[in-house]
Amino acid sequence: MGAIELRTPVPGPRSRALLEERRRWVSAAVPEARAGVFIARAVGAARLEDVDGNVLLDLAGGIGCVNAGHLAPRATARAREQLGRLQHGCFMTAPYAPYVALARRLCEVAPLEGPRKAALFNSGAEAVENAVKIARRATGRQAVLALDPGFHGRTLLALTLSSKAAPYKEGFGPFAPEVYRVTVPDLLRRPAGLSAEAAVDRAVDDLRRAFRSSVAPSQVACVVFEPVLGEGGFLPLPPRFVDALARLCRDAGILLVADEVQTGFGRTGRLFACEHLDLRPDLLVLAKSLANGLPLSAVVGRAELMDAPQPGGLGGTFGGNPVACEAALGALEALLEDGLLEAAAALGARAAARFAGFVQRFACVGDARGLGAMQAFELVSDRATLAPDKARAERLVEAAARRGVLVLSCGLHGNVIRTLMPLAMTPAELDEALDVLEACLLELDR
Repeated sequence: MGAIELRTPVPGPRSRALLEERRRWVSAAVPEARAGVFIARAVGAARLEDVDGNVLLDLAGGIGCVNAGHLAPRATARAREQLGRLQHGCFMTAPYAPYVALARRLCEVAPLEGPRKAALFNSGAEAVENAVKIARRATGRQAVLALDPGFHGRTLLALTLSSKAAPYKEGFGPFAPEVYRVTVPDLLRRPAGLSAEAAVDRAVDDLRRAFRSSVAPSQVACVVFEPVLGEGGFLPLPPRFVDALARLCRDAGILLVADEVQTGFGRTGRLFACEHLDLRPDLLVLAKSLANGLPLSAVVGRAELMDAPQPGGLGGTFGGNPVACEAALGALEALLEDGLLEAAAALGARAAARFAGFVQRFACVGDARGLGAMQAFELVSDRATLAPDKARAERLVEAAARRGVLVLSCGLHGNVIRTLMPLAMTPAELDEALDVLEACLLELDR
C-alpha cells in the first residue's frame, strides 16, 4: 500500500467550501493554491492530510520551509518546551538565551571567512533588505547589483531586486533607486553554435560592460545573488560565472551577499549551496527552513560588516522570537546529526534520474536540471524552439493534486516544475510521488 490515500475527489467538498469562504474573506491579491486543497495536519515527515481526510505526498514543503520534515521531532519538541516558558520578549528590550544560542550556532556553520556575527529577523525579504543596509553602511556606497532572473522577496527593496514583473511587480512602483541588474548565462537557450563556455564568457563580458555603462564599481555596495535561482527557474549558477563575479567584486571592494533563503539548510545536499561553489560570501541571507516553517530569518556575516550599522540600525519587534529560535536549533540538529544532508543528495539523485528520463520520453519536457534535492524539469510547447508552456505546467500541478501529490511551478515564464520535498521523505515516498508526475505527463503529452 502506498502513502497516498484518496477518500474523496481532490479537492474534496470541505476544501471547496473553505475555498468559497476564502474568496469571501481573504484578499484576492493573495494567490490561491492551484491544487485547491486545504490542509488539516501533517501525518508524517512528507505526508499531509487535507480537511476531507485525503493523504497527499508533499513535494512543495511549504515552498521549501520544512527541510527537516513536517513535525520534525527535534524542532517540534524544542519549540513546545520554549512555548511553555516564554512566547515573546522582544530581544531588544527583554533579551533571552535562545537568540544568542542560535546566533552562535549560525556563525559556527556559516561558510564565511574570519570572525562572524549574526542578526535575526522575520522573513527572507526582511533579511535581504537588512543585508543591503549592512552593506551600504559598511562600504559607504549606495548602488546594489542583482542577477536576472533572481527573486528576493515582495517588500519594496527586495521586490526591486527581483526580476519577475507579473504578478510580483505590476502596479507597485516606483521602486527603490540605485538597483542595477545583469543577466545570468542562459545555457539552455544560448544561441545555436555557441558553446556553454562561450555563453558564460559572454555573460561575464556583459557584467564588465555594466560596470562601464550602467554603474561605476566604486559606487556599488554589494551584489545580491542566489547560488541556484529559485523562483527564477531552479537554475544553478555556472561555477565559472560565479568565480568571475567574485573576482570582479573583490577587486572593486563590492560585497558578496548570498541569498540562501531557498537553497540553504540542506536543500542542495550541503548545508549551504555556496559550499558547492567553494565560495565564501561576505554576508549570508537565511530564512525558510531555518526554523523549519516558523517565521524566522537571519543575516550572518563578517563581524566587522555586521557591526558597521549604528546601534538601533538593525532589529525588529518580533525578530528572533524565542520559540522560532528553539525550533531552528532543533532543525539544525536534525540536519547535521540525522543524516538529512546525505538524504538530500540521495533524493536529489533519484529525482534527477527520473527527470532526465522525462526529457527523453516526453516531447513536452524540454530540460531537467538542479542541484541536490533542488531538482526541476521545464515544460515546453516546442522542443525545437523551447517555447515555454505555462498552461501545461498549471495543468500538471492540478492533475498531480487530483492524484495525491502537491507540487509547485516556478520560472520566469511559470513553466518549470520544481521539487522542494522534505528531506526526511523516504525513497519509496519520493518514487510514488514521481510516479504520479509521470502519469500526469502521460496524460498531458497526448
